[in-house]
Parts: sequence; C-alpha cells; structure tokens
Amino acid sequence: RCFRSTMKTTSVVALLAALSGANAFAPAASGVQKTAMKMSSDASELESMIGADVETGGRIYDPWGLNDWVPGEWARKAELANGRSAMLATVGWVWPAWFGTFDSTDVTTTDPIEAILQADPQWWAQFVIFCGVIESYKYNAELEGKSYIGEGEPAIDWSKSWGKMDEEGQQKMRLRELKNGRL
Repeated sequence: RCFRSTMKTTSVVALLAALSGANAFAPAASGVQKTAMKMSSDASELESMIGADVETGGRIYDPWGLNDWVPGEWARKAELANGRSAMLATVGWVWPAWFGTFDSTDVTTTDPIEAILQADPQWWAQFVIFCGVIESYKYNAELEGKSYIGEGEPAIDWSKSWGKMDEEGQQKMRLRELKNGRL
C-alpha cells in the first residue's frame, strides 16, 4: 500500500513538473520577424475564403496560425478532407450502437475500439486501398480542373445535386460542410 501511495505521489509530481516546465522550451519572444521560412498566405486570399462566421468571430478559422506557414488553399483542402473523414468516423462510431453490427464472424462487439482491434487485417488492407483509390480519383479530377472544395465543377458528385443549386445554395452548403467538419 505504501508503494502505491509513493508511486501515485511521484506520478503527480512528475506530471506537474512536466506541465510547469513546458514554458522553458517555448521560443523566446523577440522583436525579430520570421524570415525565409515563412510563407504567409496573402491576406486577400484568406478574406475571400468562405468560413468566417459567427462561431469564429467573423474571421477565418485558424486557431494555430498555420496560414502563416502554408498556402491558404492547401490548408482549406486539408481542413475539408480531415473534416469529411471525421464526419465519416463519427458515423462509424455511432452506427453499431444504434443499429447493430453487420452479420460478421470477426467483429462481434458494438464498442468501436474493440471493433477496430477485432477487424481482420485483410479488411484494413481493403480499406486503405479504397481510400487510396478515392484520393487518386480526386487528384486526377483536380488535374482536369475540377474541385473538391466546392469551387467550380465538383470532382465527386454522385447525387448530381451540386449543379442544381444556385450560387447562394452552394455557398450555404460549403459553409455547412466546413462547420460540421469543425465540430
């Protein structure tokens, strides 16, 4: 019992020391501006992007200041791709609890973490290949001048609904997708 108490105390002290010492590794503030490495996105490029709304204080959503280092269009593509992945992952997390699992012999649980571990490696290989095919399709469509960020003809539009929307409807849909991906 004494050993557990000592280990717990040591763990708490180590955690506090790590947290309080983190500032020692932060870069010192200086009056010198960043030079050659900084790629700073043009302010007009950021202002023309959709995404500034009430939730972000009327500014572009960039909590880490990444647009100082990467082009705005690249950051938007990454934000949309990651947001779409997160939305699909949320569906995959909730689906088994609400609707049950598919008829399967290898995955027998509704717990998402256990299901990940129970899935056959062959399934994971197929999933990775499927993701690669989709990314390849998007890349080739972009080379043809299509877009997967909602500007112009879409790279993937299985429902064929994008072209039926007026400009205002498309803007609302783009903003809605960004907001949902940011959740």
